[in-house]
Amino acid sequence: MLNNKFITAGLSVALASALFVTGCSASNTSTASNSSAPSMGQYNGKKDALDGGMTYKRENGMYTAYHINEQSTDKVNNGRVPTANELKAWDTDIMPDGTGLPEGSGSVEQGDELYEEQCAACHGDFGAGGTGYPVLSGGTLESLKNQRTCPGNDAPKRTIGSYWPQASTLIWYIRDAMPYAHPKSLTDDELYALTAYLLAVNNIKIDGEVMDDEYVLNREKFLKIKMPNRNGFVPDIDGPKGVENVRAFFADRKNYGAVGTRCMTDCPEEKVMRIGNEITNVVPPYSQLKDLPEKKTGGAISEAQELYEANCALCHKTDTMGAPAVGDHETWSAVMVKGMDAVNKNAINGTGGMPAKGGNMDLTDAQIHDIVDYMVTNSK
Repeated sequence: MLNNKFITAGLSVALASALFVTGCSASNTSTASNSSAPSMGQYNGKKDALDGGMTYKRENGMYTAYHINEQSTDKVNNGRVPTANELKAWDTDIMPDGTGLPEGSGSVEQGDELYEEQCAACHGDFGAGGTGYPVLSGGTLESLKNQRTCPGNDAPKRTIGSYWPQASTLIWYIRDAMPYAHPKSLTDDELYALTAYLLAVNNIKIDGEVMDDEYVLNREKFLKIKMPNRNGFVPDIDGPKGVENVRAFFADRKNYGAVGTRCMTDCPEEKVMRIGNEITNVVPPYSQLKDLPEKKTGGAISEAQELYEANCALCHKTDTMGAPAVGDHETWSAVMVKGMDAVNKNAINGTGGMPAKGGNMDLTDAQIHDIVDYMVTNSK
């Protein structure tokens, strides 16, 4: 399991480019050129890295051009061996083969209700995406072939239905990280319901059956899920031959779109392949300015509102996160029973699930007072 995680982390960039080698012709997309193969270099490297790259020795207090710390680690306390129960508490993965998958059940309709209550504020209706939060639905396998160098093509649309190879990752992530601000708060039945809803809005069928509102997902049915992009990732890193598969994949550079031999310097001009379809018709055109926009003064938006929008609106815009929503008179009336001083103190020091100063310690106490005043005033 740990080997798989290590390989996955190390190959994430390479896998993204290796999914599909399609789109515009090679003459328009390749920047490789023919020249002599790279030498081992002045640092006595070996071409034995997992991805076919170079590794270097640590010697004479150096790692290539960088100094390393050679202090003795004999007295370093590395702790103790974890107990079986401690390992069990951390080893909570939900794997494609069903390892770690809980018992439970939930319908698409129940998941729809849960999604509206706890997810839509960030991810939008039907998983269509929200400001700053990923799109969860839509997209097609075909869209993953889109090349940004091809005029008129959209970028690849990576969603649950089009991109994720295994549904186990979905239910695992929901269980451990969602909903925002209240992770691990869902029951096993709610996990199945939310997963069922997200699969349904991505038009996933299970064992050939369409997931309508009455469809109930459970452990047995979950193990029958076949995601559309389950075979879209290469190389195959699963199983005991995962490392060997990776080495074999990167041994042939054609597997990941590379052609010819590498050339970093003094490349013959006639062998350098230029991009044929440069993107120039961007509307609006890219800005070269690096200045921050000027702050508006005297307008309809006060500084307190601006600070609220930047630091507090995520949790206080609605009651989805469990925080009192701005505009909810009844809830704020109950909050204000303790008095303004106590409310300001809680906002500065944190209370319940809210971190001190909403997580932005750069805010001054005076700014926090202004933000609280803004929220209270707009909730009367």
